[in-house]
Formats: sequence, C-alpha cells, structure tokens
Amino acid sequence: MTTDVAKVVLLVALVVVNIAFVIGWIWAVRRHRLSGRPGIADIAIGSLTTFLDTLGIGSFAPTTALFKFRRKPPDELIPGTLNVGLNPAAFLETMLFLTAVTVQPALLIGMVATATAGAWLGAGVVSRMPRRRIQVFMGVALLIAALFFAMRNLGAFPPGGTAFALDGWRFVVAVVLSFVFGALMCIGIGNYAPLMILLALLGMHPLAAFPIMMASDGMLQPVASLGFFRSGRFAHVSALGLTAGSFVGVLVAFYIVKSLPLTTMRWLVTAVVTYAALSMLRSARAPRTAESIALNS
Repeated sequence: MTTDVAKVVLLVALVVVNIAFVIGWIWAVRRHRLSGRPGIADIAIGSLTTFLDTLGIGSFAPTTALFKFRRKPPDELIPGTLNVGLNPAAFLETMLFLTAVTVQPALLIGMVATATAGAWLGAGVVSRMPRRRIQVFMGVALLIAALFFAMRNLGAFPPGGTAFALDGWRFVVAVVLSFVFGALMCIGIGNYAPLMILLALLGMHPLAAFPIMMASDGMLQPVASLGFFRSGRFAHVSALGLTAGSFVGVLVAFYIVKSLPLTTMRWLVTAVVTYAALSMLRSARAPRTAESIALNS
C-alpha cells in the first residue's frame, strides 16, 4: 500500500466513523432524553483548549482542569464529555494535518487501527466505573500530563532519530502500545506526549508522530464516543459547548496564530493541571473519609 492510498483509506474511514458519531449522538439525545443549550463558559473552554491542542499542547488535560475549577460537569461524566465534545476538533485537525507529513503506510494504518480498538474497549470499561475510581484515574492522568508538559519544557524528551518507518520488533512494539494509548485516552490521558516519546525511543523522526497522532485521535474519539452514547455517561450540554468552541479554536490556531511562546504556555498549563489533579484526588478521597467517620461513630 502506498502512502497516498493509506491516507485515502484513513480519510474515508474517518468520514464514515464521524457519520456514525453524529447518528449516535442524535440517538443518545433521544434515548436518554437529553436537552439544553451550552453556555458561554463551555464554548470558551472549547475554543481555548482546542486552540492549545492545534498548537501542539493538547486539550484533554486543560479541559479537565477547567471543568474541575467550574465544578461541572460531574467528575464521572468528564471522560465521556472529553471524547464526545472534543471529537469535532480531532476531525478538523486530522483533515488539516494528515497530508502534511509522509510516514510509513503500514505503521500509520496499524497504529491507528489498534488505537481505535483500544478506545472501544476503554470506553466500555470507563462507562461502568464508579465515580470514585474515575476520580482516582483522572487525578493520576492529570499528574502524568503535568509531568509530560514539564519534561517537554526541560528538554527531557528523547531527541529521536531520522526514520519515518519501522520494521521488526520495533514495528510490533509501536502497534501494540498504540492499543494501550487508545484505551488510556478514555480516562483522559492524551496520546500526544506518549506517542512522541515512544516513536523517538524507537528511532523515528519527531515529525513522524504528527500524522499518527492526528489520525489516531480522529478515529478513536468517535469510536470511544459510541460507547459513551450507549451508556449516556457524558454531559450533553458541555459537550455541545466544546464542539461549538472547537471550530473557533482549531481554525484560529491553524490559519491565523500558528505559533506562540509555547514554553511559557506549557508551564502555565502545568501549574493549572497539577492543581486540578490534586483537587480530583482530594474529591476521590472525601467520600471514603466520610464513610470512615460514619463507621467509627
């Protein structure tokens, strides 16, 4: 399979799964009797975090942090809301970036396919998790994200190599770990930093992560969303706000701003995300503490 054919296959698959995404959302609205209109705050959050995502910082961790500061939606609905509400941004970014860098077709297709499978499995698991467990996982996910932001600013990421293709055991490792990253997306761990580190350690050029990351997000988020539609475990109104804001954030970043002092912005995001992580873990601990007091009284 040539690179051009691989990109055409991915773009067709992207359109198909996003048609399913739209149909699934409409079905979820009717089945779960969802209603409401997004407020300015949700739209602003969507605009800001997808703006950061398009510039390469990421959107899952900042969006989770801002949700936590607002104290809504409820913590157990945040994973589904992230995947549903930020999916349109992933679709736009994939369409804009996929043709920018050429990478090994088999590796691109293989990693996207396993990431999508991981997302399907992960969404099913997260949809059945109790609130406290989701809080713990998301608190840890935010701390991991903050660590990645700090590592990037301190130059601690592996420098990478010059390859745009992998073979043998390196190919297998990349495809298998892509499945893991896809599953972790469902609890709020974005795949940008893990993919950059993985591919760099395997000797690939840093730019090789971009088409793989964009295509993976573009495919796995609508697939994961189908699981959240089925369970109804997402905040419909907040997701609508993220969607509305994403069109502004992505297009402004891609066509107008294009570059900013990202190191300073990452340090700011690191501080905000770390605070939100500690707040999430504190929320997870609170019910258990209350239960212990009740048992001992």
